[in-house]
Amino acid sequence: MTDIHGFAAAHLGPVKDVFAANFADGQERGARFTVVQDGETVLDLWAGSCDRGGEVPFTDKTLVPVFSSTKAVTALMIARLVDQGKLDYEATVASYWPEFGQNGKDQITLGQLISHQGGIPGFDPPRAAELWFDIPAVLAAICEQAPLWAPGEGSGYHPYTTGFVLGELFRRVDGRTLGTALREDIAGKYGLDLYIGTPESEFDRISDLQKPSAVPNFGEVDDIKKAAFLNKGAFPGGRGSEQWRSLEMPSANGHATSEALAKFMNIIATGGFIDGDRVISLSALGQALRERVYGPDRVLPFKLSWAAGFLRNKNILIYGKNERAVGHSGNGGSMVMADPDKKLSAAYVMNKQSNHLIGDPRSVRLMDALYETL
Repeated sequence: MTDIHGFAAAHLGPVKDVFAANFADGQERGARFTVVQDGETVLDLWAGSCDRGGEVPFTDKTLVPVFSSTKAVTALMIARLVDQGKLDYEATVASYWPEFGQNGKDQITLGQLISHQGGIPGFDPPRAAELWFDIPAVLAAICEQAPLWAPGEGSGYHPYTTGFVLGELFRRVDGRTLGTALREDIAGKYGLDLYIGTPESEFDRISDLQKPSAVPNFGEVDDIKKAAFLNKGAFPGGRGSEQWRSLEMPSANGHATSEALAKFMNIIATGGFIDGDRVISLSALGQALRERVYGPDRVLPFKLSWAAGFLRNKNILIYGKNERAVGHSGNGGSMVMADPDKKLSAAYVMNKQSNHLIGDPRSVRLMDALYETL
């Protein structure tokens, strides 16, 4: 039996049972699940090991790479700039960054880009995997890339490119990188163990990952899916883990604890507050959370509802039982979510990766058990 650490409010005992069952069934190596409601942490559980040999325990200080769950963090940071009047979802990306408007991208709005309607999910023809570690070079390549479908005509998940574009927009209008602003304005100020661009001083706390034994199922493969995920060079490679951890890639390389992510997402759940401080207006959240596109996604084999960087729970119900909830999932199984109706947020991180693109069964079981207690 795996020892389960942490705590759960009395009425959340069934959630703790599911967390333990995920370990007992052999589905986990190390994992943590945290629930925050109206600013109060009501459940925080962790267990297992964080190294490949199973000798180093997974603790409340363990950092985990959360991959695309980072996009929810980035989306809220962008929403704060919209709230401050520095960005506008209806303005074109090129109005802030003229070079972006090359090759048919001049009319793409921020709202379209952040909801995966920009038509640039990757590079076609492919680029070298090392390119992703050279931010000026990858930005130049994105500027040169022509859309793979007419922008605004449906979504197609952009795994990496949008993060670089959003990071560049953030830098141009704020003067800081997005990762720096996250640290200075939110994470550092409110004690959240959350990084986009992780300092070397924290590397010893980062968990090893166990990769999945099977590849994800993308459905019928076409050129768009190849550009997004399947071409050689579609994802970062050719560099060591230290360079990956240090890189500021606002779409995919956040490192965090589930506690930090759940507290961060509770900003959405409470209508804009953290520790009693308002950090974003209710009206800006409304803009960020509304549906911008709904239908079959060109990259992920699901019918999806996208807000401004958040995946809406409509039709998929992977973030609990409320279709109005929002969240994001990350490669291998991580998950963050927020439900404004219940003032509730949750996050799940793990180091044994699965091949599920979204809706990892481990986190879905946890969320379903949670909602059954509410």
